[in-house]
Amino acid sequence: MHSKFAGFAPDWARLMGLLLMTVCLGLSGCSKIKSAVQSLLHTHRTSKNRPAPHPSHPAVAPVRLAIILDDVGGDPTVVPQIFALHYRLTLSILPNHAHSSEIAKEAHQRGYQVMLHLPMESVRGETAEASELRRGMTSSQVSDELSSMLQTVPYAAGVNNHQGSLATSDAQLMAELMPLLRKHQLFFIDSRTTAATVAYDAAESAGVRCAFRNVPFLDDVQDMGAVRRQLELAGKEAREKGQGIAIGHPHPVTLRALAEFLPEAEKSGIVLVHASNLVQ
Repeated sequence: MHSKFAGFAPDWARLMGLLLMTVCLGLSGCSKIKSAVQSLLHTHRTSKNRPAPHPSHPAVAPVRLAIILDDVGGDPTVVPQIFALHYRLTLSILPNHAHSSEIAKEAHQRGYQVMLHLPMESVRGETAEASELRRGMTSSQVSDELSSMLQTVPYAAGVNNHQGSLATSDAQLMAELMPLLRKHQLFFIDSRTTAATVAYDAAESAGVRCAFRNVPFLDDVQDMGAVRRQLELAGKEAREKGQGIAIGHPHPVTLRALAEFLPEAEKSGIVLVHASNLVQ
């Protein structure tokens, strides 16, 4: 049977030992040691009455925003303006252009993240790339196209779709693509160019690290005020969600707006990250 005072036994034993030592030392006249023991007794008593420290507040998770610039490589003359933005941007580079490889290598050397901006079949009326993934392709055809494109975009860490409003809504084509991305150890960002997209779900099902654009496109309207408003909206929605992936293009007006916005965003507590930091 346990006594209700059983939990206090160790404390009482220590106290009794200290008291006995004090008496003995007092009789022996060793005043310095006696004083030290009395100090230990005082510390023990006061520590019992001292309030417990408050638990430290958990660190607040930073607001993270990834900004992807699509269509890089289509116009090499704007690349120096991109490189003048010394922030953690992700550059999604079109394959098979004259300067695709050169731009990808320099971007990687400068610390930007490189992605393959993978051309995919879109609705009629949009200009198609020379090579693109199309509905009805076999697995071997998709594999050959992907491998060929990756050769022209070295250092690609991931992929997002260029156009692709028809391709990303085709379950069979996405089922052919995603295991290949996993094989190449590439993440996937669904640009969500159509509400009918199944690309993100297909990537998730295939075990590909993935995410999707969850804030508006930045520059559907190529006007300085319009782009600034979209950037502000991207920052606002990232704060509400804790993170955001925004996509723009290397239009001169977009680059000017970014040059203004990025320092302000950083001062406001938004952390610019690469796209790979937001995939799961």
